Amino acid sequence: MTGTRLYIITLAMMLSLFLASMEVTVVATAMPTIVAQLGGLEIYAWVFSAYMLASTTMVPIFGKLSDIYGRRRIYLIAVTFFLLGSLLCAQAQTMPQLVLFRVVQGLGAGGIQPLAFTIIGDIFTFEQRAKMQGWFSSVWGISSIIGPIIGGFLVEQASWHWVFWINLPFGLFAATLMILAWRDVSPRSPGQVDYLGAAVLSAAIAALMLALFELRAGNLSNGGTFGFLLGIAIILFAILWAIERRASNPILPLALFRERLFATSVGHGFLAGFALFGSTSFLPLFAQTVLGVSATIAGATLMPQILAWVLASIIGSRLLLRFNYRSLALVGMSVLVASFATLTMINATTPLWVLFIVVGLGGMGMGFSIPSFLIAVQTTVSRESLGTATATVQFSRSIGGAMGTSVMGVILAARLASSLTVLGLDPNNETLGVLIEGNGSAAMLAQLRDAVAFAVQTVFVAALLAAILGWMVTWFAPRARIGKATSVSHSSEKTRGSEQDPAE
Repeated sequence: MTGTRLYIITLAMMLSLFLASMEVTVVATAMPTIVAQLGGLEIYAWVFSAYMLASTTMVPIFGKLSDIYGRRRIYLIAVTFFLLGSLLCAQAQTMPQLVLFRVVQGLGAGGIQPLAFTIIGDIFTFEQRAKMQGWFSSVWGISSIIGPIIGGFLVEQASWHWVFWINLPFGLFAATLMILAWRDVSPRSPGQVDYLGAAVLSAAIAALMLALFELRAGNLSNGGTFGFLLGIAIILFAILWAIERRASNPILPLALFRERLFATSVGHGFLAGFALFGSTSFLPLFAQTVLGVSATIAGATLMPQILAWVLASIIGSRLLLRFNYRSLALVGMSVLVASFATLTMINATTPLWVLFIVVGLGGMGMGFSIPSFLIAVQTTVSRESLGTATATVQFSRSIGGAMGTSVMGVILAARLASSLTVLGLDPNNETLGVLIEGNGSAAMLAQLRDAVAFAVQTVFVAALLAAILGWMVTWFAPRARIGKATSVSHSSEKTRGSEQDPAE
């Protein structure tokens, strides 16, 4: 596709992706004010968990629905959910209401994010995708940086309600652009929706995410809730596998897993997400409690990771025009492994600038490997399965990150408690607040600092193991070059162009 329509659709997709990806950070900034007005501190975390649960659950379902019913219709449904959720959140009177409305908002975000990248695969040729994929990835990075700034400004200058109100005009503008510019000419997957598979998949993901939330919160002794939820999730996934084997148009693409490239991409996404996203939340903790920097500087430790990811995505996507996707992915995973190998050796004497460089290397590794696999998958799958394939690859990364965060949180808590016990300190009394506030003798603070540093090092060891496994999985990716010559999904680029010319 060329001409004005291409630019209009691109603008609409980037704007939609920006709104959905910014929603986590912008709300985080406003939450203290929201809690002060609405109360409900005991369910504070569920404002974020509900959004994450809903959006993660819907990613593979929206991807499949777009293959069956077309991109524009499903995209508009996703935007409607997102804007309706934003409208309701802005009018919430209690914290339970806000949590419920965040579920509605998350349902829409779960469709917007995979559909934005799927539509890239529809409207761009391989060469165009290689140039544009990095820019779309940069939207996530930019939203992570300016989200807290926008949230803080709106809360201070207007009210917390505007954190949600602001989505409405921009979301409606993006939807209007899509209605006017997009003509859905992509082939659709035959058959009806696998409603039973979709229901079981939703229930299985919900059970798994709830189990991970329990694990992350350390609630492992309250009647076995974690074990119960995990068992339910495993049973439901087993039932889903049996259903999808017999379904004529399965919601979960079991047939795609027989393709080595797709299976490798999903495995890589899960392990890379487990390593990076799982460990990310512990970097500010290390900087503030061990290195003794302020909360602002501690939050800034993630900035090099985001910026390096964006820059590497832009450069790496363009390098796909000259180099094999597998080689770029291996380079990226090698850099990621090197980053975590170095992080396992950091301690209280590590200079802050060293931490910034090492964290940036991690972002660079993801920036080289993630777009390489996504573009390769979009180029080789059949166009009838493009939405399903794109959503499943993104879904694997989200689930990996959620599982990594939960598992590493348990590792951190267990290792910290063990270290404090060895030092003769009471894990129940010696909190991280002592370190942050500096309350205590110099000797005790030094002991606490060493204990936290050792615990965080253990977390990075777990991340390193996941990164090494991801590097090993990447080696199994097919060596074939991608592009027009090998493309299955875009073998009719010339025909597509002739179909779209009149619409431009």
